[in-house]
Amino acid sequence: MVAIDDSIQYLKGVGPKRLKKYNSLEIYKIRDLLEYYPRTYDDQSNLKLLYNTENNEKATFDVLVLGLLEVKRIRKNLNITTFLIEDESGKGIMSFFNSPYIKDNIKANTRYLVSGKVTKFRGQVQITNPQFEKKTENNNVGTIFPIYSLKKGITNNEIIKLTNQVINNNYYKEPLPQNLIEKYRLMEKNEAVRNIHRPQSKKHYLLARNRLVFEEFLIFQLAIFRLKKDDKISKGVPIEINKEIYRFIEELPFKLTDGQNKVLDEIFKDMTSDTRMNRLLQGDVGSGKTIVAIIAMYLSYINGYQSTIMAPTEILARQHLESFRSLLEPLGVKVELLVGSTTKKNKERILEGIKNGSIDILIGTHALIEENVEFRNLGLNVTDEQHRFGVRQRESLNTKEKKAHTLVMTATPIPRTLSLILYGDLSISTIDTMPPNRKQIDTIAINNSMLDRAIGFVQEEVKKGRQAYIICPLIEESEVFDLNSAEEVHKDLKLDYFKDFQIELLHGKMNAKEKNEVMERFEKNETKIIVSTTVIEVGVNVPNASIILIYNSERFGLAQLHQLRGRVGRGEHQSYCILYNESKSEISWQRMKVMTDSTDGFYIANKDLELRGSGDIFGTKQSGMMDFKLADVSRDINILKYAQQEALNILNEDENLSKNEHLELKDAIIKNFKIEYAILN
Repeated sequence: MVAIDDSIQYLKGVGPKRLKKYNSLEIYKIRDLLEYYPRTYDDQSNLKLLYNTENNEKATFDVLVLGLLEVKRIRKNLNITTFLIEDESGKGIMSFFNSPYIKDNIKANTRYLVSGKVTKFRGQVQITNPQFEKKTENNNVGTIFPIYSLKKGITNNEIIKLTNQVINNNYYKEPLPQNLIEKYRLMEKNEAVRNIHRPQSKKHYLLARNRLVFEEFLIFQLAIFRLKKDDKISKGVPIEINKEIYRFIEELPFKLTDGQNKVLDEIFKDMTSDTRMNRLLQGDVGSGKTIVAIIAMYLSYINGYQSTIMAPTEILARQHLESFRSLLEPLGVKVELLVGSTTKKNKERILEGIKNGSIDILIGTHALIEENVEFRNLGLNVTDEQHRFGVRQRESLNTKEKKAHTLVMTATPIPRTLSLILYGDLSISTIDTMPPNRKQIDTIAINNSMLDRAIGFVQEEVKKGRQAYIICPLIEESEVFDLNSAEEVHKDLKLDYFKDFQIELLHGKMNAKEKNEVMERFEKNETKIIVSTTVIEVGVNVPNASIILIYNSERFGLAQLHQLRGRVGRGEHQSYCILYNESKSEISWQRMKVMTDSTDGFYIANKDLELRGSGDIFGTKQSGMMDFKLADVSRDINILKYAQQEALNILNEDENLSKNEHLELKDAIIKNFKIEYAILN
């Protein structure tokens, strides 16, 4: 048997070419494969009768194939193969498009499990392009079917076959202490891993998920408390406040709000204290966090130190560059940008500049945490949109200079109780006031009957000279989810409503250069409409964009919808947000009402916690606030609270996790968070 930390190359079917493709999914070892959890599931476990279904319902059926009806060519490049099927409720039709070979794979007078969407035509049930499998004792169809995140060249079935080779081996030592397993009646680790990949039932899935989520949270909380402890004994670089920083604030082209002044006082107090600052700055969309960061970084410059700000996207990093240079370069501050697309020649120049101290402020993306980035005298690290990075990346930036102060910022408002759990290693500041004269964004929720009118309204705004965002939950069409894709919507709108306007597509699979070029054309008002996925959620600032239309808004968390809405309302024009909700469920319309009633991010975040988790237990994982593999902070808040309490109990009893029952936990923390225990042992 291969060991858990052996390469997946030792598994059947993984040659050099396939190995590269799996590596692109960050699957290198058996451990990575075991922890590559399904992103959702197709629950085919509830068998139905053909005529006990609603039109357009997706279900699984145990049918007898009576025979082949016809193989018919409809037109060029389109043919249909049809079978007659039967169960105890009556006869129906099963059809396959462009699959002429299927007639040899499905045998007459044989029972099959068939899973697909039902349509009813003239009273007869039809199932088109279903999954099917001959009925045996060990079927995949008719079970809870795992669906994994994929990349081009890798199919879902390939990952299923690969995981089948390893999930029945008991690879894991139990990391949780026995008393916690008994106290919370937790599933054993190996059994949980098996049931997260191949749930025997909904109950088994929930037990497995809860067990693995608890473990993730417990390890996370133990790491957070350790970081907090280490910070208490860390000295920070010495900073002094002088008249120059207050002169800079007074000469800004706008007046700071009371909220901004309050958090600046807290930041100045931290930076001038004996210990290293480690502070989270929360502020709603448009509350003015960036200017607070600029002031803190200018204070670092006045004291003779360099500083850096890490953004999650090149688009946001370039916007920061513009803001920082306009305010700081006239004062002699040298500001540079380091991102993935920086040319080799420029990168060499910048690396030399930060090493010799000629560059004062470095703005960048993940490129900042590369090993060859060395500062001469780093005084302040700023991380923008903290939830996009997670603890590990923040700590990687902190290792550049152990004494450097840290400020992390987020525009994702988090209820205070949750902030204290999630960011236990950070002091928390909140900008709770907005700049004056910001216009309210009119928000409306619509269903299918109003979509044409809504697109017509977008068209009218564009004719007035405004610009628009149109957001979709997927990049391309999915066989699993019946949702609008950006590619599909872009194609339809380009051919119809916006054929006379420049309309472009933007999504996460595009490379950084392509994304930046699309955004530059939009910022210059050359492009009038961008059809995008949530890649524009963070930080994009185009004052002329006055309207955002969000397809399948029921698929997004409220906090994420609020973030998306914040892309408009940044200029002088009245702005609008249209939430297109295709769901008929009461809970989804309650959520839309929260958005139409309020623009207060903290109120919305609290309502998000109340309303989330009421849907399908197999719903897709929302955009998380940290780098968890399975846990979802909003959905799993109660598990998180228990995990935090147990982390405190463990540390009160065994501060350095040196007891036998805690050694596996310690090992997981060191591996996941690169935290050093030796100094206190």
